[in-house]
Amino acid sequence: VQLQASGGGLVQPGGSLRLSCAAASGGSLSRYFMGWFRQATGKGREFVASISWSGGSTYYADSVKGRFTISRDNAKNTVNLQMNGLKPEDTAVYYCAADVHGSWPDRIHEYDYWGQGTLVTVSS
Repeated sequence: VQLQASGGGLVQPGGSLRLSCAAASGGSLSRYFMGWFRQATGKGREFVASISWSGGSTYYADSVKGRFTISRDNAKNTVNLQMNGLKPEDTAVYYCAADVHGSWPDRIHEYDYWGQGTLVTVSS
């Protein structure tokens, strides 16, 4: 499946953004355990959040817990990341990813397909 992330942009500290991930090639995201990861300049890619096939289980990095919410709409074939209370340290390129098995929700190397990324910049 080809993934396409969108919704990034420039926002002031304390602001909000909503990222979306869609299947660009017409594939069905409902077949996949989905995750969001991010990579800041000069740093490695890190786990942000993930969600099970039905949306019944969600997982978050400690750094975003209570501020970010992952959700999915299988009817619309999208996965979203609502980001509130954004901080400068949230600045990064955000990637959505799809995992066939969902055995390790926060492990980068478990994910099979990746989108191209969308840049989020938090700055005043």
